[in-house]
Amino acid sequence: MNTAEWIMLGGIIFFLLTCWALIDIAGKDFGGIEKKAAWAFVTMVPFVGPILYLVKGMHQGKKKPGAAGS
Repeated sequence: MNTAEWIMLGGIIFFLLTCWALIDIAGKDFGGIEKKAAWAFVTMVPFVGPILYLVKGMHQGKKKPGAAGS
């Protein structure tokens, strides 16, 4: 694989991580809409946002009752 293909692969991976984080945020209760909106904004920061959410934000919210996967 050449450099351009590696960059494309990395971009696709981070795009999928961002989508997953946004779906996860939508299915959780963070105790207030402000916190949910803040985490959604953080995940939209390219490359760094999904990593921050995976490390710190993923464990803060609680799954909503009746949400898929609960």
